[in-house]
Amino acid sequence: MSPIAARARWAGTVLLGAVASAALVALFSRLEARWVGVCWVALVPWLWILDRTRSWREALFAGGAFALSFTAAVFGWFPEALHSYSQAPLPLCWLALLALAPLMELQFFTFALVRHHLRRTVSTGAWWRIPLLSALVYVGTEALCPKLFAETLGQGFFPSESLRQVADLAGAHGLTLMLLLGNECVFAAGKALVTRQGARRVLAPVAVLVVLLLGGVGYGTWRIHQVALAEARERPLVVGVVQANITKYEKLAAELGTYDVVRMILDTHYQLSDALLRERPVDLLIWPETVYPTTFGTPKSEAGAEFDAELTGFVSEHRVPLLFGTYDLEQEREYNAAMFLGPGREGTLTRSAYRKTMLFPLTEWVPEAIDTPWLRERLPWTGYWKRGPGPRTLAVSLREGRPLTLAPLICYESIFPDYVAEEARQGAELIVTLSNDSWFQGTPAPRLHLMHAGFRSIETRLPQVRVTNSGISALISATGEVLAEVPDDHRASLALTVPVTPRLSTVMVVWGDWLRPTALGVSLLWLLVPGVLARRRGKTGGYFRAA
Repeated sequence: MSPIAARARWAGTVLLGAVASAALVALFSRLEARWVGVCWVALVPWLWILDRTRSWREALFAGGAFALSFTAAVFGWFPEALHSYSQAPLPLCWLALLALAPLMELQFFTFALVRHHLRRTVSTGAWWRIPLLSALVYVGTEALCPKLFAETLGQGFFPSESLRQVADLAGAHGLTLMLLLGNECVFAAGKALVTRQGARRVLAPVAVLVVLLLGGVGYGTWRIHQVALAEARERPLVVGVVQANITKYEKLAAELGTYDVVRMILDTHYQLSDALLRERPVDLLIWPETVYPTTFGTPKSEAGAEFDAELTGFVSEHRVPLLFGTYDLEQEREYNAAMFLGPGREGTLTRSAYRKTMLFPLTEWVPEAIDTPWLRERLPWTGYWKRGPGPRTLAVSLREGRPLTLAPLICYESIFPDYVAEEARQGAELIVTLSNDSWFQGTPAPRLHLMHAGFRSIETRLPQVRVTNSGISALISATGEVLAEVPDDHRASLALTVPVTPRLSTVMVVWGDWLRPTALGVSLLWLLVPGVLARRRGKTGGYFRAA
């Protein structure tokens, strides 16, 4: 066989293994319980490819093949959503996604390179170092990747009620570490069995896999029991949520006019809220992100002042505290905000605001360093909002004066573990997320966003009420269970009975997102220190020989 034919055959084999693993990952990325078991074997075809690499170039190629296959299989819905939002040509949207894949999925390259290096340098008796150090490098590299969707493989365990509880120790990346080691165990046992390496080489990785599985399930079962006991001691809240399923405000404004659109949005929310309040009194009423699509409290027109007065009148008349999404204006700086209005003493209203900090790049916020007329002209859909001051809690007074400290989040912020952990450290008792996922309506994105929200509740052991414009609005328990939801592309108003959980300590709240930087530091020391010591010993030995 000619060298060119041999290389082509090798490349085809690599692509086949990468595509096979990517297809398996795509199955468990659906977040359905029936596919959770695939998490333990999804990487085995790719590991088989990596075990056959003969040079760092081949390892690099294998990493790139999986990065592209993974991105296309798991995020294949994104180019269509980007095309719909920006009107950019669909092929260009696909090209942008795949071009960014090596940067966003850098962990596949470092994992492949380090694993190849270790296979050549680690002795047979210390084989366990290969999977452990490779997994630490993988998790550590994810701390450096600019991931738009904060995805990590361990999120595939979310449908498992018991295994996902491990996230309060080390977040979803702790589950990624478990998944990587589990796949290495399956691969090692299978390889030993096929090559007839003896019962010990087969049983050792199987035993490690069993320990991982039983340890995760056992810990999760214990934490679920703890949460249930804590919830039973507290009086629940009743929270009303409204999902009106009105989307694409800009398009509606162009067709109907801005005033008529705001009028329609508010009237719809008034009607849905009235119907809800007639059925049952609520402690707090919540409307979604940017539901009041203009500045509240600093009106820009007479019509804006009219809408402000109408909304405050609604709260006063119904005597119900309201949290809603709007814009907040300060000295010509505009913020995406959550505004709280509550009945005060002698007919007055209390008011407080939370400003969104973690803005989605370009669509909501453009860094000042690149914010130029040239960019705005070519990307007219870029946003003008400014960043808020960071994690903040809201101390609010509910119906009948009951105090409550909220951890407010707006849309994109719910994917950042450290951000939510900081609000928990500030004394939050309930996470409230206002979101607008309508740009991704009809794609897997709303379900993926809900999964992120679930992990934030597990990591902080706080219940969460999530309210969106078009879905998925939900009530999430402190164990990540979705207790109630309004599906994507539906209109509804619900009264949710929220089980309040007294503050349960978690490693994630105390230490934050600690695993990734720790894994990065440990793996770098493990890889670099032996080489440095060897060079120093070589220099010292050379000096004494010369003497």
